[in-house]
Amino acid sequence: MSFWNNPEKSAADGESSIIPAQPTPSGLAPMTPPAQMPTERPEPPAKAKREETPSPPVAPSDLLLGHGARFEGKLTFQGTVRIDATFIGSIVTNDVLVVGEKARIDADITCGTILVHGEVNGNVKAKTAVEIHHAAKVRGDLETPSLVIQKGALFQGASRMEPAAAKPAPKPKTESASH
Repeated sequence: MSFWNNPEKSAADGESSIIPAQPTPSGLAPMTPPAQMPTERPEPPAKAKREETPSPPVAPSDLLLGHGARFEGKLTFQGTVRIDATFIGSIVTNDVLVVGEKARIDADITCGTILVHGEVNGNVKAKTAVEIHHAAKVRGDLETPSLVIQKGALFQGASRMEPAAAKPAPKPKTESASH
């Protein structure tokens, strides 16, 4: 109980060096008078961790491949999938792929929309959009009708932007000569 010890008094003086804590009506112990406070300085509070930009939330019905995991192969899915893991292979979907801040993906990706916050190494074909956020790294070619690259992001590759696939024009009817 060194906190309650009084360094100015010793047990040799015949006085107690420990102040008993008496409960108060509120249930808390009373403050120690200043003359009996310890001379040691308390440890400074721990420094707060650096706050990171919050990631987009994942809805309960969506899939999350968490940080620390490693997957290899072909991933196909419907809905939204967020990857914070290491993935090697290929990814195919018509829906949304979110690449988390701690993710590393070495894959060719075909998707509807991709939001990149982490690292992607491979070619990406997105039917709707590609968004590369400020801390992201993308190395590979992109093919998409809509591309957003935030300041601070790394993009090494070529990009090809064509409007979303329009319905093919109907072929003109050719009349056959049937006499």
